[in-house]
Amino acid sequence: MRSDRMKRGLEKAPHRALFKAMGYTDSEIARPMVGIVNTQNEIVPGHIHLNTLADAVKAGVRIMGGTPIEFPTIGVCDGIAMNHEGMKYSLASRELIADSVEVMAMAHPFDGLVMIPNCDKIVPAMLMAALRLNIPSIIVSGGPMMAGIHRDKEIDLITVFEGVGKVAVGEMSEDELVKIEDAACPGCGSCAGMFTANSMNCLTEALGMGLPGNGTIPAVEAARVRLAKKAGQTIMKLIEKKILPRDIVTMAALRNAITVDMALGCSTNTVLHLPAVAAEAGIELSLDLFDEISKKTPHLVNLSPSGPHHLHDLARAGGVQAIMAILSGAGLIDTSVTTVNITPLSHNLVGAEVFDTDVIRTINNPYHKEGGIAILRGNLAPDGAVVKQSGVDERMMKNTGPARVFESEEEAVTAILAGRIVKGDVVVVRYEGPKGGPGMREMLTPTSVIAGMGLDRDVALITDGRFSGGTRGAAIGHVSPEAAEGGVIALVRDGDIIEIDITGRRLDLKVSDDELKKRRQQWTAPKPKITTGYLARYARAVTSASTGAVIK
Repeated sequence: MRSDRMKRGLEKAPHRALFKAMGYTDSEIARPMVGIVNTQNEIVPGHIHLNTLADAVKAGVRIMGGTPIEFPTIGVCDGIAMNHEGMKYSLASRELIADSVEVMAMAHPFDGLVMIPNCDKIVPAMLMAALRLNIPSIIVSGGPMMAGIHRDKEIDLITVFEGVGKVAVGEMSEDELVKIEDAACPGCGSCAGMFTANSMNCLTEALGMGLPGNGTIPAVEAARVRLAKKAGQTIMKLIEKKILPRDIVTMAALRNAITVDMALGCSTNTVLHLPAVAAEAGIELSLDLFDEISKKTPHLVNLSPSGPHHLHDLARAGGVQAIMAILSGAGLIDTSVTTVNITPLSHNLVGAEVFDTDVIRTINNPYHKEGGIAILRGNLAPDGAVVKQSGVDERMMKNTGPARVFESEEEAVTAILAGRIVKGDVVVVRYEGPKGGPGMREMLTPTSVIAGMGLDRDVALITDGRFSGGTRGAAIGHVSPEAAEGGVIALVRDGDIIEIDITGRRLDLKVSDDELKKRRQQWTAPKPKITTGYLARYARAVTSASTGAVIK
């Protein structure tokens, strides 16, 4: 066993003494040791309940004759970090979390790992750590939050964000917004729509690194506790069979995950996280692969923020396995891949069925013929940009308008709330990329305010930053190269005409090459916004959004 390195033999007597100092018995020390990575804390709603799941995982490990050993990691709540300096730390935390798991699992050689994350950057960080370490591992998420109810209508966190815009234009009173604020997030779990956390939890299941139900069983249901207990049992089988994460996360499995991504209409952040996960397995995922798969994968599920349904609806309708069964029937999924169930995917899909075709559409009746995400290129984004096309109004799929340029998210929000953005404008927010931000902040506040003010069908927003999975509208992010690296987005001026053609996959600045050359000669690289601490180191090492914003 891998754990023998720290417990077996004469020379490990001091090590065993330290285990005994914590109350471990000789029989517990002799068994396989499983690290339980519990990301519970009291600042993230999706993580507030994870101790209950950790206890269930540990029970599952003990049932199968193992010894569970729990340790924590950090976790950022993107919603609470939104629209202030805290958001600069969110994406950057992904690498820090993966590093911390690596440190713990290398310093203390566990035989396997069960990782219990739930929200935005924490889930991909766990996948990255699993593939980097390549020891038996399984992910079991905390599960999605239930939708809130207000005036007999389901609402969620995005209802609150968009309510700010409605108050700003006089369409809602502040008292009404307070009532929505009180009702929108009824309890524990990752926020109730197909936002980044739930996107990554569903894709973890599609990758084969989580058990069926990982992405959709609500946080408050006993079935989530049973799933955690089963995960604890399953890790012991993975250890026995020596099935490793890189046996599971192959190129075929990654293609499956991207296909499910497109069918679900997931967050654009998946285009950052899946390449970063793949990189840990030595696999390169290009933006072109996402677009290739999107063009042939129908959009079958339309959850908030783009549609009326929430994760509990998807769970009730059949979940990720039902979607994969539909896609498999259309020849879009490779069912021969291995999963943590220690069976091929085909075995998992036996008996999977759709119980509500309003929530999960058929191949012949999709919400859209193409997948949820599109990759745009052009002179404004030669290395690519990303848009959640399933959340864009049909009238904005092709759009031309004058640029309104802002050097930060705060500047843009101030202008929007002050009524300085009008129909037809193309808002450009730059110096918010991985290096320039630093940390590539999500722009949920400006996009939500635009939507709340009723401008999402008339105003586009383009940034070298990124968007929350809660964003809807013509919101184009990940523009690469970013402004801080001298990308063309740094050369845009107020009034320049920008042409957006999502259908044609184009994003172009209608300025001549000669004029851009003159502007580039006048451009100077900005001074770093943060010069000390973790973010300063991150900014020096982070790569482009087009390659997953990984650290090199």
